[in-house]
Amino acid sequence: MSRPPSPPPQLEGFDYVEPLGTGGFADVFLYEQQQPRRRVAVKVLLADRLASGAAQEFADEANVMAMLSTHPAIVTIYQTGVAADGRPYLVMEYCPRPNLQQRARKEPFSVAEALRVGVQVAGAVETAHRAGVLHRDIKPANILVTAYNRPALTDFGIASTTGAVSEAAGMSIPWSPPESFADPPQGGVRSDVYALAATLYTLLTGRSPFEKPGQRNSGADLISRIESEPLPPLGRADVPESLTRVLERGMAKNQDDRFGSAVAFARALQKVQIELSHSVTPIDIVDDHQPEPDHDDDDDGLTRVREVVSIIVVIGLGLV
Repeated sequence: MSRPPSPPPQLEGFDYVEPLGTGGFADVFLYEQQQPRRRVAVKVLLADRLASGAAQEFADEANVMAMLSTHPAIVTIYQTGVAADGRPYLVMEYCPRPNLQQRARKEPFSVAEALRVGVQVAGAVETAHRAGVLHRDIKPANILVTAYNRPALTDFGIASTTGAVSEAAGMSIPWSPPESFADPPQGGVRSDVYALAATLYTLLTGRSPFEKPGQRNSGADLISRIESEPLPPLGRADVPESLTRVLERGMAKNQDDRFGSAVAFARALQKVQIELSHSVTPIDIVDDHQPEPDHDDDDDGLTRVREVVSIIVVIGLGLV
């Protein structure tokens, strides 16, 4: 049973509305900001975590999200501060729709929507990686949904630099790759790719990849299956074999057998969209170092270079 939320702090310029959620380190509340007037989500560190070093981790999360939050698929951070009672807080974009975990549990996503969301979130993850940040806790519950029905990745609380490969504390077992359970734990870009694929699997099935309905699904059970069992079939006739292969590669036991980057995973999903004659979802990535395109080359306008680059795969160009 979840605990009751902590008392919401009094924040100058904000009117408290209601609780939104509780967690192991922080609670999230809905406030009405007075100027400019808008509804915002405020994440507040728990008082009993102040002495544990969590305050610095909380500040680190704010800095990471602020650095990345101009991305259209990452939750926007507006400001940070310390409440009168000493608790640090983050003021964030309010995403009113159910998160992807809540939605998938009620009803699996259509193939078309799962592909769209997969490409959009992969762009956010690729942007984080290019900034030197691993998310390390990608899962459906950490993907919120904006009022405009766009996914928004959040909860960078256990993020680390892409050079830190030996820490895996705080991971969510059902979406974690085998290397997370090694001694010592390992992690890197391809670990986030695994979690992306596991998240997409969940959207299509309504459950985490190695969760077995009607059987024991303890942490130990899940770890054993993740480490040793093949990926269970999706059990959906409308999922093409090509998408199944993408998920199997994304969740390969051996890191070297996975896609080498989140953008490679996204491009593979785009190829499935093309195969199914769906609209192709652009990949939004920050790439300040990409050269200006040669306007004499005819790419049908499918690749646009700008501060945030939108990439659409073209079959035959060898982009994967």
